[in-house]
Amino acid sequence: MAGLWFTEKQTENFGITMKVNKTLHTEQTDFQRLEMVETAEWGNMLLLDGMVMTSVKDEFVYHEMVAHVPLFTHPHPENVLVVGGGDGGVIREVLKHPSVKQATLVDIDGKVIEYSKKFLPEIAGWLDDPRVKVRVDDGFMHIAKSEHAYDVIMVDSTEPVGPAVNLFTKGFYAGISKALKEDGIFVAQSDNPWFKGELIRSVQRDVREIFPITRLYLANIPTYPSGLWAFTIGSKKYDPLEVSDDSFHDIDTRYYTKELHKAAFVLPKFVQDLVK
Repeated sequence: MAGLWFTEKQTENFGITMKVNKTLHTEQTDFQRLEMVETAEWGNMLLLDGMVMTSVKDEFVYHEMVAHVPLFTHPHPENVLVVGGGDGGVIREVLKHPSVKQATLVDIDGKVIEYSKKFLPEIAGWLDDPRVKVRVDDGFMHIAKSEHAYDVIMVDSTEPVGPAVNLFTKGFYAGISKALKEDGIFVAQSDNPWFKGELIRSVQRDVREIFPITRLYLANIPTYPSGLWAFTIGSKKYDPLEVSDDSFHDIDTRYYTKELHKAAFVLPKFVQDLVK
């Protein structure tokens, strides 16, 4: 039996294809087309506007690398903001740090939160934790209204289309700087260097003008375009490459390690050329 196959067209000339066992839910929300599907290879998967957002099999890579790199760089993160990330995976990882007193999730689309809880409980199951404050709101506006409020801000957005376009602008990074405390850190997913080199170059340039410490790091995420994913970190004070060994404490991870923390910043030559 051939079955149903889904293809995400990642560029005009390239895509990723997977077998779908069944569709669990589909809906046009106020912001995007949301689909939950059960795939043969990756388990349950969230799609937004036809793009893979997360899957049960490989989600841990993205969520661990967004959360633990900045949280181990900051010596005592207590108040954390996640912009986007309605699937709850970054929140789950944030809560592994005992110093965190409050984790605020701001996602513009409440339907992502609702259906992630229903179909992705292993990812979204921590959104009801008492340390978590969930707000269905525009992350850009939430940042604009915040001042010296957060130790760490994580931007877990979709690609720069639709409601996420504003989350890749210099004005947004300036707003993040204002929303962070005087020693704050932020991290944002920055797409991939194979297809979005110019985006990475412009993000690095914009963040460098605002944050004295700006770095790029990489991770392997097979369901994302090209499999090689980039993250930009901007810090007011703490350098992720200067974290001492005794700053790490044991947490339950499947990808992130204290050795990988620094190794992830070792970039291939073609990626180095993007961030010069």
